[in-house]
Amino acid sequence: MATEIKVPTLGESVTEATIGEFLKQPGDAVAVDEPIVSLETDKVAVEAPSPVAGVIQEFKVAVGDTVEVGAVLAIVEEGGTVAATGEEAGRAKQEREEGQEKREETSAPSSSPSPSSQPKDGAQTLSPAVRRAVLEAGLDPSTIKGTGKDGRLTKEDVEAAAKAKKGGGGTVADAAPDQATTASSPAASGERREERVKMTRMRQTIAKRLKGAQDNAALLTTFNDCDMSAVMEAREKYKDLFAKKHDIKLGFMGFFAKAACLALKDVPAANAYIEGDEIVYHDYVDISVAVSAPNGLVVPVIRDAQDKGFARIEKDIADFGKRARDGTLTMEDMKGGTFTISNGGVFGSLMSTPIINPPQSAVLGLHRIEDRAVVVNGEIVIRPMMYLALSYDHRLIDGREAVTALKIIKEAIEDPTRMLIDL
Repeated sequence: MATEIKVPTLGESVTEATIGEFLKQPGDAVAVDEPIVSLETDKVAVEAPSPVAGVIQEFKVAVGDTVEVGAVLAIVEEGGTVAATGEEAGRAKQEREEGQEKREETSAPSSSPSPSSQPKDGAQTLSPAVRRAVLEAGLDPSTIKGTGKDGRLTKEDVEAAAKAKKGGGGTVADAAPDQATTASSPAASGERREERVKMTRMRQTIAKRLKGAQDNAALLTTFNDCDMSAVMEAREKYKDLFAKKHDIKLGFMGFFAKAACLALKDVPAANAYIEGDEIVYHDYVDISVAVSAPNGLVVPVIRDAQDKGFARIEKDIADFGKRARDGTLTMEDMKGGTFTISNGGVFGSLMSTPIINPPQSAVLGLHRIEDRAVVVNGEIVIRPMMYLALSYDHRLIDGREAVTALKIIKEAIEDPTRMLIDL
């Protein structure tokens, strides 16, 4: 019996997606709940699973197509002669849990894929796990020979190429001599090259939202600098005990999240947003944390941060970071949010003017810590300093309120005791 595989529900307000990658091919066996297609939405990549075990007969879509919720993706012949076994289903489940997108063929090829099976004109569709590995290794995926199905790159291919590059005299070219030779020829002749890559749906959405924020909000940024001495001393003093008790490292984001909760309690406008001709205030703080993912910036939400301790906040942030790199964040993880914290300092930024995350009205920008000469009690001393930036929608938040909120955050970081006694 033939069964249609349709685009699943993608989340609140998300009605369509783009076909990112086929995880199976016509004729392949598929187990119950095994993903067969990767879909790119405005926020995250999701997978469409098969509700039945059988054999894929055909796909009704192509990579790059835009599809709506409920559209037919593929036809699966239920109970086909090559139906997936229980062992294959278990392996697929384990791969999903580990966040790996590699899918092995039911019968491995006896030799490397032929040139005809390689992606044409150098374009490659990379799974989230492979894309992450390529970014971390700083490699050009077009110079790596894929050993996966239809010549696709696998995580192991990238790791092998990275080892070859770092090894004694080894290079990526050694791992893939045919691609390297082809790629190096234009460079040797002095020819300049261009590459056109279609924007992912997520990147298009990021572009629209950021430009929309500039067009629709009256953006303004206020700055302050912050002495990080007290927080750094606290981390150094308690890091071992904290890690032993909570099984997580004590980072800076926990301090800033709690400091932000203090500020937003005293300045509620910074935790509100405009909806039509009304202002929506919140008696809770859901902090969106900007996290770098292979496809772009994502903002998962720490919910009810005002009620969470340092350990819970640090665990939430660590979990978000890992799942962002693995490409396993869900729509629910990024739903809502009343205030955003963006830490450009991890990339070396000294100062910036962050853009608000609509419909929110304020965003806190953190930057790198560096020793600077400052005056304390009439004396010049060297202190670890960080510039703080608070961008806000001036339609809702007055300058006095914005400055007050940032000052509360600064004072809480410079004297963490304030966070314990609610000052």
